Amino acid sequence: GRYKVIEGIVSPVSDEYGKKGLVSATHRVAMSRLALETSNWIGVDPWESKQQHWSETVEVLRHHYNRLLNPDHLKGSVQDTRVNKTGQDKQDMNSYPGSPQLKLLCGADFLETFKIPKLWREEHIVEVVGKFGLVCVSRGLTDTHRFIHESDTLTRHRHNIHLVREWIQNEISATEIRRALRRGQSVRYLLPDSVIEYIKQHDLYTAESELQNAGDILQPLKTNTE
Repeated sequence: GRYKVIEGIVSPVSDEYGKKGLVSATHRVAMSRLALETSNWIGVDPWESKQQHWSETVEVLRHHYNRLLNPDHLKGSVQDTRVNKTGQDKQDMNSYPGSPQLKLLCGADFLETFKIPKLWREEHIVEVVGKFGLVCVSRGLTDTHRFIHESDTLTRHRHNIHLVREWIQNEISATEIRRALRRGQSVRYLLPDSVIEYIKQHDLYTAESELQNAGDILQPLKTNTE
């Protein structure tokens, strides 16, 4: 009840991310659109997937926020919505009433990635958490409060981390679904029928596709090592 939700954005990553088994962005965007055909508030934005380079998370958030600030996008949709300002000026987002906030929706285990050496730049963590904010969905025994407690940065910005407990748990795993597809097992009821049909038509998630980028280092690790 604290916010009026305007929309949800799914932003498939660029092929340059370098993750093992990552299929073409063209297919991932198409499957995402099929999966969201019945949603009246979540959409797919292909901007990130079309970039010729891997885009850092903070760069993607800035892009989507700037799009939300477009007057044509805002028209008639956010009159009673509390807003944050973000971007390169680094000012306090809460001082700009009239525009929407943009939050990064994630699983609670996402917070653990902030501790992986060289995966994140400290200034980017500060901007993602402090300037934008997180909505973290926790499942099972994940101790979200411990993740926050163990990080000085997360603790400092904990007011901007919104924790959501998923009481009706859903343990569907993308990794397990790809494994089942690779082994020829049924994934019916785990994915929309339209997505399953698309996967069959394009022969995706095979033993061969799983070897894509095998042995490569994830692009964020390469970038932050340089």
